[in-house]
This record gives sequence, structure tokens and C-alpha cells, in this order.
Amino acid sequence: MITYIRGLLIEKNPAYAVIETAAGVAYFIHVSLSTFSEIKDLDNVLLFTHYAVKEDGHTLYGFYTEQERSIFRYLISVNGIGPNSAMLFLSSLSVPEIIHAITTDNVRVLQSVKGIGNKTAQRVIIELKDKIGKMSLSSGTTAAPGTSYNANKYEALSALTTLGYSKNVAENILDKIIEKEGINLSVEDLIKQSLRAL
Repeated sequence: MITYIRGLLIEKNPAYAVIETAAGVAYFIHVSLSTFSEIKDLDNVLLFTHYAVKEDGHTLYGFYTEQERSIFRYLISVNGIGPNSAMLFLSSLSVPEIIHAITTDNVRVLQSVKGIGNKTAQRVIIELKDKIGKMSLSSGTTAAPGTSYNANKYEALSALTTLGYSKNVAENILDKIIEKEGINLSVEDLIKQSLRAL
């Protein structure tokens, strides 16, 4: 399985990106609007990926953070939601908004996504509420405010791995910094302090 792709951003638009790796192989990767907004001004990127295999083709989906990929995978586990619908979720709502809507039973917010009706929105809440809640708690935060902390941590981790540091080493450093300094550090502060410690 392809877990992430790092390389030169050759082409991008709000629906896809083309990344050329150091080996000279270019990958066409479907992205959400959220990921596009994060990478649109970058030259070199790292995208966490999900590789989907169907009878009619193989498709690669890319995400700026591991948390966004996790939400995508949770969404496609729900009956009636395929990869395209999951990408619509991630293009219409931020990851914190999706998590908060699910954990607070907010059907109306989920229905704001194109093609998602009342029954599907309710199914998403029923099937994912416990899973999403555990994901938030495992990060040491509550769902709504904590997701910004998660996003900051994973954005910092993505930047550090892009710079060539080991994911495990960088994540351990980030966890120590957050434990010492608290959860309100910006992405920039997390990266700067990590670079001093690494």
C-alpha cells in the first residue's frame, strides 16, 4: 500500500494534484479543497494517501494531514458513502467541523454536504460517533477545540517529515513539546521548537 507521496508539485487544482517523485514517477492524486488550499503555494509537498482499487480502475487520494485521511477512511466505511462523497465532505467542511458535527449529533451540518440526505447524515452519526470520539480522546483533547490542536500537530509533523526527519522521532518530539508547553502552540512554533530539539 502507498502510505504517502513526497515530491515536486507539478500540477494542482481544487480537485487533484500531480506530484513527481525523486525517481521521476508522477502520480495523479485526487485531493479535497482543504488539502488544495494548504498546498497551492508550495513547490514540494508530502501527501498522505489512500489507494482505492475497484474493478473499473485504481485511484489515489491525497491528504495534507493524517487526520484528514483518517476521517476520509471513517466516512467510506459508512454504507452508502463512497470515496467521491467522502471527498465532498472534506471539501465542504473542515475536519474539525466534521468531527464536531458527528460528536454533537448535528444532522443539519452534515446535510449541508451536496448529495447527503437526512438518512445518510444520521447513519454517519450512528456509525462514527463512538469511533470519532475515541480518535479525539486518544489525542488528549475534546472533539471541538482539540481538533485544531490535532491539525497543528499533524501539520507540523507533515512539515518535519517533508524536511527529512523520521516520522516516529518527529512525533515523539512534538508530543514532548505539547506536554511541556500546552496545546495552544501554533504550527510555526511547533516546527521551530522541534527543529531546535531534533
